[in-house]
Amino acid sequence: MLAIEDKPYARFLRSLGARLPRPRAIVIFSAHWESAVQQVSTVERYRTIYDFGGFPPELYQVTYPAPGSPKLAEEIGQLLSKEGVAYRTEGARGLDHGAWCVLRTLYPGADVPVVAMSVNADISPEEQFRIGQALASLRASDVLIICSGVTIHNFSTVRLKEPEGAADPWAVEFDDWVLKKATEWDLKALFNYEAEAPNARLAVPPQGREHFVPLFYALGAAGDKPAVKELYRGYNFGNLSYVVWQFGQ
Repeated sequence: MLAIEDKPYARFLRSLGARLPRPRAIVIFSAHWESAVQQVSTVERYRTIYDFGGFPPELYQVTYPAPGSPKLAEEIGQLLSKEGVAYRTEGARGLDHGAWCVLRTLYPGADVPVVAMSVNADISPEEQFRIGQALASLRASDVLIICSGVTIHNFSTVRLKEPEGAADPWAVEFDDWVLKKATEWDLKALFNYEAEAPNARLAVPPQGREHFVPLFYALGAAGDKPAVKELYRGYNFGNLSYVVWQFGQ
């Protein structure tokens, strides 16, 4: 609903897109594109994927026909190969809602080239970090790297009638812990979050890890200049997190 509602989170993302320097391209890891081997999109013009059901008809009328960048995808492939990361190119898949909802809110003109990339929740956080780290040099050439997921995504704990903004204490405690360890660049603790983070099992259930792991790709992409800053935080349905963190200096 981010794509069609005028809520605080959407307003923040619109203002962020207006403030950020315009990138020459965007690389986006989406929690809604999972693959066992790293996938890199070589699409030249993206179609819009509606990978959800039961929402208002107007949401299915939204399109985001962003251009791709096969040239940047080739560069990404070279960077991954240099670090020994296996990958495959993918030339047909459109943008899922983990990508286009965010991109459309940040850059509504759909005029910034995009390279979509998959995530893999079954590899270790260290390996996810290493994949992001392989792409860190792109930031110096005006490429914006977005890792799209949520810190807390557990449908068994959400309460659909809860007022927007109301947050369960356990959810806030988990996000506070993750942010603290990230700002301290305590990678050891973050990689071991399942054992060390408070309420980790509630926040990141085994069947929902794909939404949390984009964090590790983002940390890796900022590993050359470690820094993490919270730009926005909100909650919906009691514990579904809306956080925006900036990585890198």
